[in-house]
Formats: sequence, C-alpha cells, structure tokens
Amino acid sequence: MRRPRTPAGPQHGHALPVTPPPERKQVLLRLDPAVYEALARWASDELRSANAQIEFVLRRALAEAGRLPGEVGPIARRGRPPKPPEDS
Repeated sequence: MRRPRTPAGPQHGHALPVTPPPERKQVLLRLDPAVYEALARWASDELRSANAQIEFVLRRALAEAGRLPGEVGPIARRGRPPKPPEDS
C-alpha cells in the first residue's frame, strides 16, 4: 500500500538555481519544402532538431569562410546540463 502524497520538504535537498537562458535571436526562415525535408532528415540522423542543425551548418559555413565572430560561444551541448558540484 502506498503512502499518501505529501508536498516535497527539505529532505529533497537544495532547490536548483533558476538562471535566465542566454538571449537568442529569433528569425523567420522560409525554405523550399524539399530543402527543409532534407535538412530535417540530416538533423534526425545526427540527433538534433532542425533548428539546431541550421545553426550548426551556419556556424560551420561562417567558420570556413573566416567570418565567425570571435566572441561567439560554442554550441550548447545536447542532453541534460551537468550536475553542479556538491558542497563538501
């Protein structure tokens, strides 16, 4: 038999800090449907979203052309963010 659910208390550890996500520029992009389908298949093969694949391809093209600004950070890693170090 299960115990009734109760609100989580202090026994569950520290609350995760809430930090605002970095600002991202939103753009409307019109693509030929066949180009989008090919891009979506490519993204799926590499376990990325179509949006992440577009950013990946654009960054690579900018880097190859020598036009990627130096202050551009790396693409965010996929999956869950790493756990913060435990206080000892």
